[in-house]
Amino acid sequence: MRKGIPNLAALQVFEAAARHESFTRAADELALTQSAVCRQVASLENRLGVALFLRIKKRVVLTPHGRHYAAQIRKSLERIERDTLELMAQRGIGRVLELAVVPTFASQWLIPRLPQFRALRPDITINLSIRTEPFLFSDSPFDAAIYFGHAVWPGTQGKLLFREGSAVPVCSPALVSRAAPLTPATLADMPLLHLSTRPDAWRDWFRAHGLGDDARAVRGPRYELFTMLSSAALSGMGVALMPEILIADELASQRLAVALDLPLASDAGYYLVAPDAGAQDEPFVALSEWLTSCVPGLPEASVVSG
Repeated sequence: MRKGIPNLAALQVFEAAARHESFTRAADELALTQSAVCRQVASLENRLGVALFLRIKKRVVLTPHGRHYAAQIRKSLERIERDTLELMAQRGIGRVLELAVVPTFASQWLIPRLPQFRALRPDITINLSIRTEPFLFSDSPFDAAIYFGHAVWPGTQGKLLFREGSAVPVCSPALVSRAAPLTPATLADMPLLHLSTRPDAWRDWFRAHGLGDDARAVRGPRYELFTMLSSAALSGMGVALMPEILIADELASQRLAVALDLPLASDAGYYLVAPDAGAQDEPFVALSEWLTSCVPGLPEASVVSG
C-alpha cells in the first residue's frame, strides 16, 4: 500500500474544484453535495499539511501550491483515464507490447517492416515510443526495447539483432562537386555535422584516418536525431558521419553522396531486450523470432543476458 498517496476520490474532487475554482460547480459536475466537496478538500489539505484554496467570503481561489498541485494531479488523472481506456479497448483482441526504440532505426528500418508482423500476428499490437538513452524498465511503462549499443543491459535478456556496420562521411552531391578532390585533411576543413548521442564519432574517424586528436573534429553543429543529421546534410550544411544501413535509400537515389570513401568501422549493433521477468512473455518471444527472420544472411541472433 502506498501510504503517501491520498485516495482517488479526494483527488478527483480537488481537481474538479480547482478547474472550476468553485466548490458548487465541482459538486454539480460530480453529482455530490457542496458540503461533501468541502469535506473532501479540507481532508486533503489536512493530509498534505498545505492550504490548496483561499476562502474569500463566498469564493475560493487556488493558492500557488494548489495551482501547481492541481496541474500535476490533472496530468496524472488524464494518464489513468487514458491507460484505462487503452486497456478496455484491447478486450478480446489480444496483447499489447510497449516497445521503446531509437528513432531513426524505427522510421528507416523497423516501421516499413511492421506490416509483415501485423499480418503474421494480428493479435499483438505494438506501441512504439522513442527513447535515445538507456533507462530502467522498473521506472518505465515499457515491456521491451530496441537500442543501439555493445551489450545487453543489466537485468535484461535479449539478443543482438544485427551490427550496424560502417559509417561513412556523406553530404549533398552539390557540396562534393564544388570541392577539390578530398583527402582526410581537406575534409576536416569542411563543416562537420554531429549527432549529439554519439559525440565522439568524428574524433574516432579522425584517429582512424591519421588525423589524431585534431581539434577540428569537435567543431560544428549538433543534432539530436539521425533524421535531423541527414536533413542537414541533404540541405548542404556540411558533412555527416552516418551508418550506411540507415541511409541506403538516400545513397541509392543520389540525394546523398559519399564525400570520401573512408568508413568508420563499428562492432556496436541493435539489441532487442526485455526485463528478466518479461523475457518469456509470448508477445516478446513472437517479436524476437520475427525480427530474427527479417535479417537473412546475417549470423543468427543469439540470446544473451545482462
